This record gives sequence, structure tokens and C-alpha cells, in this order.
Amino acid sequence: MSERLSGGCLCGAVRFSATPTDGEMGVCHCGMCRRWTGGTYMAVSCGPMTGVEVEGEEALGVYKSSDYGERVFCSKCGSTLMWRMADGSHVSMSAQAFDDPSQFKFTSEIFVDEQPGNYSFANETRRMTGPEVIAYFTQQMQEPQNG
Repeated sequence: MSERLSGGCLCGAVRFSATPTDGEMGVCHCGMCRRWTGGTYMAVSCGPMTGVEVEGEEALGVYKSSDYGERVFCSKCGSTLMWRMADGSHVSMSAQAFDDPSQFKFTSEIFVDEQPGNYSFANETRRMTGPEVIAYFTQQMQEPQNG
């Protein structure tokens, strides 16, 4: 997917545009994401933070949830907007914050070992445990970048 897409928060104080790396949406079941969103974090990968344009940046709230990750939200209405690497190397936008979230195909679930037993999704997805996710991203960070 190479089309630039727009979205924003509930109150309209923050608008963004980003280019998803593909048309896929993933769900995170980790405890932090569930507490942050009040459900599961439905995310769309959008590459590095340099590819995301934000209007209303003064309304952004940032919570540093780990040594490497930050959770970004609207400080006025509380809408979940994105999770990003602290160094800006990767950002996942909240799929439901896009103006038309129906265009994304639900393909993956991560931290399935932290998923509570009181819900499940009917879609057939790729499922990864927390250790599998950490191993995958650690490997990605160690591989030389092309270009």
C-alpha cells in the first residue's frame, strides 16, 4: 500500500497522515496495550516516524512505556493514536484512528500468550507469543538495512 491516508482523534485536535507499509492490520494483546486502549491495540505499520505528518502536535501526549517504546495519544480527548520506537525508527498507527479503517485486512495477533480468556477473534491470523515477537524484532534490528 503506497497511498497516503489520513486520520485523527475523537475531538479533532490532532489530525495525521501516514503511508501504511501494507494493507494489513495487527492486534496486540499485551497487558500494556490492553490498559492503554481499554481493549486491544489494532495497529497498522507505517515505517519510520519521519513518514508521519501531524497537525495539532501541541495536543499530543506521549507516555514512555519502556526503554524503547512510546505511546502517543491526544491529550485533550484521550484517543489512542500511535505506538512508536523512542528513536523514531518505527511507528504503528491506531487502525481505528484512520478515517476509513475498513480498508485494512486483519492478519496478525501478537503477545497471544498475554491474551485473557474472555475474548477471541474469529479471523484466521498469524499468531505470535511475546518471546516470538521480541526475537523477531531483535533479529530485524540486527540485520543490515538495504539502501
